[in-house]
Amino acid sequence: MTHSTSPRIDVADVLRGFAVMGIILLHSIEHFNFYSFPDTSQQSAWLNFTDRAIWDGLFFMFGGKGYAIFSILFGFSFFIMDSRQQEKGKDFRLRFCWRLALLFLIGNVNAIFFTGEVLVLYSIVGFVLPLVCRLSDKALLILASILLLQPLALTCVAGALIDPTFEFPAISSGHLWMKAGQMQGGGTFWETLKVNLWEGQLASLAWAWEHGRVFQTAALFILGMLIGRRGLYKGENHAVWGKVLAGALIAFFPLYGLDDMLPRFIDNRAILTPLSLIVSSLHKFAFMLVLMSGIIFAYYKTGMRHRLMVLAPYGRMSLTNYITQSIIGSMLFYHWGFGLYQHLGITASFLVGIAIFILQLTFCHWWMKSHRHGPLEALWRKGTWI
Repeated sequence: MTHSTSPRIDVADVLRGFAVMGIILLHSIEHFNFYSFPDTSQQSAWLNFTDRAIWDGLFFMFGGKGYAIFSILFGFSFFIMDSRQQEKGKDFRLRFCWRLALLFLIGNVNAIFFTGEVLVLYSIVGFVLPLVCRLSDKALLILASILLLQPLALTCVAGALIDPTFEFPAISSGHLWMKAGQMQGGGTFWETLKVNLWEGQLASLAWAWEHGRVFQTAALFILGMLIGRRGLYKGENHAVWGKVLAGALIAFFPLYGLDDMLPRFIDNRAILTPLSLIVSSLHKFAFMLVLMSGIIFAYYKTGMRHRLMVLAPYGRMSLTNYITQSIIGSMLFYHWGFGLYQHLGITASFLVGIAIFILQLTFCHWWMKSHRHGPLEALWRKGTWI
């Protein structure tokens, strides 16, 4: 069996490249999920200012948003592959399940180097796509809306309102993060590998569950599939994205303000914790729509298409870039490598992230001149259609 050779959709590659660029910059200032930094008490006031501005600015811009765009495009890619196989009279659903199994293996390779990776989560939550892909558009939109509203958190809010002694269910993962941090700051490569793959991965999945990423990821996968179904990625539908941009801007500001206000008016942690989770996930979703719709609108309706296309090769090799940045980042910042967590503050780490991005982008442009797929993309593709 061979895969379709249909032309790629460039705007999706641009979005994917933008998302992975944001991810590498965030991971760099986080020291790749190892929140250990040098003493900054003696550094200049200007450097303290840039540290804070970069940290707050990047998290406002990309925190939870780069991943969300990446998730929508995951569902969109499923639609493209599924629809092309349906055109040939073939059912792609079981083949996609095999593809997810391969992604699980790839994600665990990435987890060796980086405890905050998302591919394993994608490989698990991704099974929702073949399960619901034959539902109507209306049913899918209702399902995605319910998932975006965090049904578990909503249930917890209701439970706390009914019973004052109700406690928000939490997964105890502090000891897992502590063990991973100890290895990142003092372990050998093999010790770090072992802990990252087990304790680190369990901690990452527990974090995803507690912070609503499981329900949100499923919702974003479904929305990505709907975008493909409705043909919203096509240039003639640019007006839709203008409306999405306006609606997302209107929704973002009150949601963002409400998220900031909640702790001042709600003392009961059993209510505050799940309610804050719901509101914060919604305002991040709204801002993600601002970014995504803004890029799509600019791509089709302004003179920026040529400039935005610079990111397309980076997006086409998103899997390769995502995993290699984990390898590079852990080597730079963890103890088993150069241990730069001891020497680089936020501003310097941000510059390192920019350098990694530029190097990867340069490599992508060179590679794509003579290849149709990135190295890991080609491997995953061949495995899918074996």
